[in-house]
Amino acid sequence: MSDLDLPIRPRRNRRSEAIRGLVRETRLSPQQLIYPLFLHEDKGDTPLESLPGQTRWGLDGLVREVERAHKLGINAVVLFPKVPETKKNPSGDESWNDKGLIPRAIRAIKESVPGVAVITDVALDPYNSDGHDGIVRGGVIVNDETVDVLCKQALCQARAGADIVAPSDMMDGRVGAIRAALDAEGFSDVAILAYTAKYASAYYGPFRGALDSAPKAGDKKTYQMDPANAREALREAALDEDEGADMLMVKPAGPYLDVIAALRDFSPLPIAAYQVSGEYLMIKAAAQSGWLNERAVVLESLTGIARAGADMILTYFAAQAAEWL
Repeated sequence: MSDLDLPIRPRRNRRSEAIRGLVRETRLSPQQLIYPLFLHEDKGDTPLESLPGQTRWGLDGLVREVERAHKLGINAVVLFPKVPETKKNPSGDESWNDKGLIPRAIRAIKESVPGVAVITDVALDPYNSDGHDGIVRGGVIVNDETVDVLCKQALCQARAGADIVAPSDMMDGRVGAIRAALDAEGFSDVAILAYTAKYASAYYGPFRGALDSAPKAGDKKTYQMDPANAREALREAALDEDEGADMLMVKPAGPYLDVIAALRDFSPLPIAAYQVSGEYLMIKAAAQSGWLNERAVVLESLTGIARAGADMILTYFAAQAAEWL
């Protein structure tokens, strides 16, 4: 058969940017992006060595960065604090201090940029002197005692004005307990973005450097998921749905596209995916070495995550990607 005899020519739909735009199946927009932001007690802003291009913000700088992101079309941020060692203890009490760093940051953002949705991390690792997401007793991360503190933390954040609380701890039953605690205190409108499938990943290193939150002993494999397991993510999704989660998350994103797709098929809830610090740093390092086109690879990677089924993407590239888009 000659070229002229071909009855179907898929290339017709690829022949120009205008036509490719018309038939594009997956579309990215800044409104899909959630911007993770680091903050600390200091007044000044400090570039992060472990995450080139990212900053640990003081409160004034944080508000300015949220304002800038909002002008770029980003409507949601998630906050991560670096807590001084002097405020850490084994039970993470600083996590529910109404005058703590995160509540003050929420109030400052809501006062200056009320149109931005503020998402807060619910976990103890920034506040825990052991560096774990839960309370450690005899070398074991205890579940139920941790959940009690997580409820206090979520309530503290809701009182400050958080729109969405995001439990990232992976304790059993925490979504239901937090939902009940929020509802009992009149915060029924505060949503829960559950870290449903958070894997015990090797990609988190730069993030832990940014927060100084690495475990002092052991690892997180007894509560975060085994990277080899996909079906288990569906079990976690069913539990989080039943307990009242409003959105489900997969973390990391890039190495777990199959899990994102599986959750998309399994659940009607919105799906989030977190392009984590290791993914960010690998792209940055390769681009700085001249081997990759940063803009092209970032947008391709985010498109792949969205194509797999993510409705929203947490990414350190959020501001850059919004500018490009």
